Amino acid sequence: MPADLLALFRRTGALLDGHFVLRSGLHSRQFFQCALLLQYTEIAADVCGRLADKLREIECDAVISPALGGIVVGQEVGRALGKRHIFAEKADGGLVLRRGFKIAPNERFIVAEDVVTRGGRVQETINIVRAHGGVVAAVGVIVDRSGGQRPDFGCPFVSLVEMNVDTFEANRLPPDLAATAGVKPGSK
Repeated sequence: MPADLLALFRRTGALLDGHFVLRSGLHSRQFFQCALLLQYTEIAADVCGRLADKLREIECDAVISPALGGIVVGQEVGRALGKRHIFAEKADGGLVLRRGFKIAPNERFIVAEDVVTRGGRVQETINIVRAHGGVVAAVGVIVDRSGGQRPDFGCPFVSLVEMNVDTFEANRLPPDLAATAGVKPGSK
C-alpha cells in the first residue's frame, strides 16, 4: 500500500487489527473499515478522485455501486468523472435496483466499491447491470484484498491498493484466531 494511503487508513482508524469475520465468511486479522476513512469529505474526495483517475480512460456513461460500503465511493468516483451515480441495495438477501434507478440498454457502467475480498457484492452488481441490458466497462475499488486470488469480473479490474491480507476458512483458523471470538464490523 502506498505509504500516504496507509497513513490515511491508520490516522482515521480505518485499518483495524484483531479477529474479524468478513462478509465472505472468511476470517482475518485485519479489517478495512472504509466508512471511517470516507467520513472525512476531503479525504473521500482525494482517495476516490485517485481511483477515478485510474478509471478515466475507460469509456462509461455512469457509475453504479453496491450498498452500503460502495455508495460514497461510487458517488465520489461519479462526481470526479462527471457521470451520474446509482446504487444497488439489499433486499430479500440480495442486491436489487430500487428507488426508480434505470439502466438503459447498452449503457456503460463502472462498478465502484470500497473493498473486495472475493467480490461477491461486485458480482451481484454486475449481474444487475447485465440483467437490465447494460454493459459493465470496468470495476474500480479502493482496496483489493483478494491476496492473489483476484476475482475475474470479465472486465478491467482497477484498485488503488492491493493488499495481501491473510484470510482463513472458519474450520482452518490459526491458534491465535481460534482462541478469540471474531467480530463483524462491516455492513450486514
